Amino acid sequence: MTGTIAPAAVRRSITVEAPRERAFEVFTASFGRWWPRSHKIGSAPMQSAAIEPRVGGRWYEIGDDGSECQWGDVLVWEPPARIVLAWRIGADWRFNPNLLTEVEVRFIPAGDGKTRVELEHRKLENMGTAMEAARAAFESERGWNGILANYQRALAER
Repeated sequence: MTGTIAPAAVRRSITVEAPRERAFEVFTASFGRWWPRSHKIGSAPMQSAAIEPRVGGRWYEIGDDGSECQWGDVLVWEPPARIVLAWRIGADWRFNPNLLTEVEVRFIPAGDGKTRVELEHRKLENMGTAMEAARAAFESERGWNGILANYQRALAER
């Protein structure tokens, strides 16, 4: 029997100075406050971004002209422990409803009011030949490292 080994997922983790419930709430309900405005796919300048708080909810950006541009949808909604989002943006940075990669974020109590936030972006093989270019983008400082740094700064603001 021959099989293929799925390529490694992109994994990042940070420890934040917030209890798990607050860490989850800022990641989800305040998503538009900390997501970088430069990380968008719509034609209008991005005003905000949102995650609808339920399985099947949308994950999308909102343009300053009121337009909405979908990025994916919520696959798992388990507050305050984890969320799994379908990332349906190809390596060409366009929405593709037939593409499925997954972004799972876990919120793990780390003692003393801290939370370990673990992010895994997986199923990159579904991007086909563009997988390595996408992986490089996700692993760059403008990728998940920078995005999580923005999130951490938002949590520090009270």
